[in-house]
Amino acid sequence: MSQSNLKRSIDLVVLSDIHLGTRGCHAKELLKYMKSIDPQKVILNGDIVDIWQFKKSYFPKAHMQVIKQIANWATKGVKVYYVTGNHDEMLRKFVGFEMGSLKIVNKVVLKLNGKKAWFFHGDVFDVTMQHSKWLAKLGANGYDLLILINRLVNHISMKLGKGKISLSKRIKNSVKGAVKFINDFETVAADIAISNNYDFVVCGHIHQPEMRLIKNEEGEVLYLNSGDWIENLTALEFNNKTWSIYKYDDAHYTDDHFQITPDQEYNNKELFAKLVAEFKLMELTKS
Repeated sequence: MSQSNLKRSIDLVVLSDIHLGTRGCHAKELLKYMKSIDPQKVILNGDIVDIWQFKKSYFPKAHMQVIKQIANWATKGVKVYYVTGNHDEMLRKFVGFEMGSLKIVNKVVLKLNGKKAWFFHGDVFDVTMQHSKWLAKLGANGYDLLILINRLVNHISMKLGKGKISLSKRIKNSVKGAVKFINDFETVAADIAISNNYDFVVCGHIHQPEMRLIKNEEGEVLYLNSGDWIENLTALEFNNKTWSIYKYDDAHYTDDHFQITPDQEYNNKELFAKLVAEFKLMELTKS
């Protein structure tokens, strides 16, 4: 894209693993990208706000601007699906909540030009990797069951003082172990998708942008992963019946794509209070 304020029209964009509220998040770069596109649908595929690490002392203005941009899309009628992940898992109790055109979900199935696409974050495979395939036959309810199993295991792990099961611990073990985990993750996701007759399976969680055809004895599926905004700075775009991986390049943007406006000049204390108030409002509305 040339240095221009013209927005690219996109049928569907997938963003995941943004981790707002952490120092590793590239919120300014993400905001430039978000302001440069005009999507019809948006899938926020988990770990958008990092509630695990959320602190009053750190939530920069740029991070709030990302939230405001999402809200602006929803206000303008852009369909936004917020898919829950492990770092924002507290939102799972609000699944089904809708505000304007934004909806909180555990997973999404969409028809894209006559083909079925299955979107989910993928953190449930951390605990159930070796036992996920049999759930394929359960169809849509299988993923919800995996979420319940995952939450139970994490609850027990926390009670034992071992903390939650997370991908980062696996990655730190060894490069070989990380590669095996990623390969297993992609294979399990693809096997379940093929068993349920999906044409596309779209994940996040492992911070590994990917787009490749995976085959087994039952068929084939296009596996996609949107990557992250910590290291890779990537997104998935579906436009004109075609998938592509977007990779951020600062040279494609001008400073006009990122500005702090007066109404966004919150201090951290006010910002934290606003977010807490929103969560409380959601809980009251849900109940």
